[in-house]
Amino acid sequence: MYVFDRKEYRKRMEWYVNARFGMFIHWGLYSIPARGEWVRSTERLTDEEYVKYFEEFDPKDYNPRVWARLAKDAGMKYMVLTAKHHDGFCLFDSQYTDFKATNTKCRRDLVKEYVEAVRAEGLKVGIYYSLLDWHHKDFPHCGDCNHPMRGNSEYPDEGRNWNNYVEYMHNQLRELCTNYGKIDILWLDFSYGEMSGEKWQATKLVNMVRSLQPDIIINNRLETAGSAFSSLATDHPLPYHGDFISPEQIIPPSGIRDTNGNPMIWESCLTMNNSWGFNAGDQYFKPASMLIRKLVECVSKGGNMLLNVGPDAYGNIPEQSCAILMEIGKWMKKNGKSIYNCGRSNVERPEFGRITQNGNKLYFHIFDNTVGPVPLQGISGDQVKKIRLISNGAEIPVANNWISNNYPDVTFADLGQNPILPDPIDTVLEVELAGE
Repeated sequence: MYVFDRKEYRKRMEWYVNARFGMFIHWGLYSIPARGEWVRSTERLTDEEYVKYFEEFDPKDYNPRVWARLAKDAGMKYMVLTAKHHDGFCLFDSQYTDFKATNTKCRRDLVKEYVEAVRAEGLKVGIYYSLLDWHHKDFPHCGDCNHPMRGNSEYPDEGRNWNNYVEYMHNQLRELCTNYGKIDILWLDFSYGEMSGEKWQATKLVNMVRSLQPDIIINNRLETAGSAFSSLATDHPLPYHGDFISPEQIIPPSGIRDTNGNPMIWESCLTMNNSWGFNAGDQYFKPASMLIRKLVECVSKGGNMLLNVGPDAYGNIPEQSCAILMEIGKWMKKNGKSIYNCGRSNVERPEFGRITQNGNKLYFHIFDNTVGPVPLQGISGDQVKKIRLISNGAEIPVANNWISNNYPDVTFADLGQNPILPDPIDTVLEVELAGE
């Protein structure tokens, strides 16, 4: 019977919890039609209709060192690349399929180049692998709710051998865990309906992966999709429980806790616009200011943020995404101390922003201007050892005047006479507590 080892688990997750910020990369054949990574399913394209993108694929500008440097400059600590998405196309040189990058015009193992580039920049390496496969002949077609040929009687499921597909999937994951050195994160995607857990032979799969990569971190999607937790939230985790919860396109309102009320490790994966894969018609990009505050929100609730980019058909990350990441990076260089190694605080969230905490240091993130000094509710004056503006180290005195003294139960930080915040996106105060 499987027994969960919490001590070993916490040790394995330590770097990940401290990192807090990563880059997701959705890239593949679907970058050519440029209508999102689900284009084959949403438009119900047959293999014959989709293969033209395979024949055309030749990302002449692909340079993963550029991607990795951009991620590092943005303040990200890890990256996750779609080695195989739902369409079944492999960016790596798998011996189990011909539907791979080394058989396209580019003739390159794109995953090999990626992992080398990420390591060269000192970042952690993540690999995404889809449990689904719309190209494999033994994956359900007509009867599957997501397959491009769903409901199409011309593609019946009779004669398809599910065990053959599961063996294929396991073999490919063995390749990814064997041929590319140390892999830090395995991001599996996703379970639905009966396609869950042991349908994937999940216990056998996880045992194999962990035997090859003992320190690897695995998400929770062998059990679920992006809308639910996993058995890790219970007193009796299953052998294939995920190491972290993976909410998608949402930040949990109050963070995530297990059935006993204990905080869990989680990561919100979010897009910059409304698409994961490159979508030329989707220009609804979130501004950097919003994404900075969303990162702070995740950390203040005990979570990570995995922010997606969707490179184009040539391998270039869109200019809008680059500009946003550069602005996030500028803020992170001054304020990253309030993100890395930080988590939720027991001090109640203030009206003007949020709080992150690392040991005896509270980081008050001020989003909104206050009139007069900034109230640091939840901490008393005798607890405060010092207050500093994190961006430049400037001393911030505790207010002591006729205005603040009207509220003896509240500690106020005096930002001076200028009513405008030094950083309109997020001004961060580091409050170091005494005696802790």
